[in-house]
Amino acid sequence: MSTSVDDVVVTGLGATTPLGGDVASTWDALLAGRSGVSRITDDWVKEFPAQLVARLAEDPVARLDRVRARRLDRSQQVAVIAAEEAWQDSGAGDAGVDPLRIAVVFGTGIGGALTLLGQDDVLEEKGPKRVSPFTIPMLMPNGPAAAVGLAVGAKGGVHAPVSACASGAEAIRWGLDLLRFDRADVVLVGGTEACVHPLPMAGFAAMRAMSTRNDEPERASRPFDKARDGFVLGEGAAAIVLERADAAKARGARVHARLAGAGGTADGYDLVAPHPEGEGAGRAIAAAIRDAGLTPADIAHVNAHATSTPVGDTAEAAAIRGAIGEHVVVTATKSQTGHLLGAAGALESVFTILALREQIVPATANLDDPDDDAAVQALDIVRREPRRMTLSAAVNDSFGFGGHNIALVFTTV
Repeated sequence: MSTSVDDVVVTGLGATTPLGGDVASTWDALLAGRSGVSRITDDWVKEFPAQLVARLAEDPVARLDRVRARRLDRSQQVAVIAAEEAWQDSGAGDAGVDPLRIAVVFGTGIGGALTLLGQDDVLEEKGPKRVSPFTIPMLMPNGPAAAVGLAVGAKGGVHAPVSACASGAEAIRWGLDLLRFDRADVVLVGGTEACVHPLPMAGFAAMRAMSTRNDEPERASRPFDKARDGFVLGEGAAAIVLERADAAKARGARVHARLAGAGGTADGYDLVAPHPEGEGAGRAIAAAIRDAGLTPADIAHVNAHATSTPVGDTAEAAAIRGAIGEHVVVTATKSQTGHLLGAAGALESVFTILALREQIVPATANLDDPDDDAAVQALDIVRREPRRMTLSAAVNDSFGFGGHNIALVFTTV
């Protein structure tokens, strides 16, 4: 596809995930079918029904200088690592961009949970004088966005959408709008999450949202499979650099893909349950396709939100089938990464961009017996091996507690 001067393109990618410490290693592991899921061996988990997690492949503390690491919550550490990779990949830092025209939009679903809970323990055990003076900036949900803004010298605005598991995708949508309305020239967008801790895990387990397939960690996350029983909590971050096509071309930047459109809706149905027929999700997908100036027939691929929950996967399948059709090729990469909550939409957008760039769709792991639901049966979900195919346009969709629905359309350039 050709681009116009008004187009928004992707010039930088960054990630640190349960599959790898950067984009390249994560992508290689994804295509190879490796899993980032393991069983927790800590003593505290013995009474928990769900004992699985997708931890980071690389410790972020080892990749940051000691002072900065101590002053950042884990969710902020991984955000900075992913953002700095994307920033370097884009070359924007060497392009002489006015800092007043650089913006950051970085989302999170929960924020500095580890700091909040850890410092509460300090307060209870040692008293108020031992609480860290960095507690508030480390626990606040806008902390990752602020840390990323400082890392790249952004003075054009720093924003922090908090939309549960749609946060990372919503950050990308905000970034698109900032460029379209000429409020920035370069926008670094993304999402982050790091909340592997007894309290969040107990809360999700109480909702019966997490897989209890403890004896088979690598097979636990099973999107669209008849035997799925919940998601696996993951941690990590992903970042994307966006800018207008004319500016990217003028400085000779490498362009990975085009961000062609975005759509967002609310279910207005339930605080945590999706609309059973995916009504709001379908409207978001349809809106994104219209915004991109495309038709459903143009969309060849969807990287699905597909968390592996019984209700969520069938609702999403109905949304995809209704908004796009049965021709589209679907994958569900949480089967290998686990569910990164606020980082999920950003990471899966990176995967969608790479699928377009490399012309290959990753397989959905652990999909042995697709659900009997009619919409699931109708979809062409990639299984067993990645599929090479001609791709020109793809959708990444993300949904979150509260009824948040975000869909993004990426195209080749």
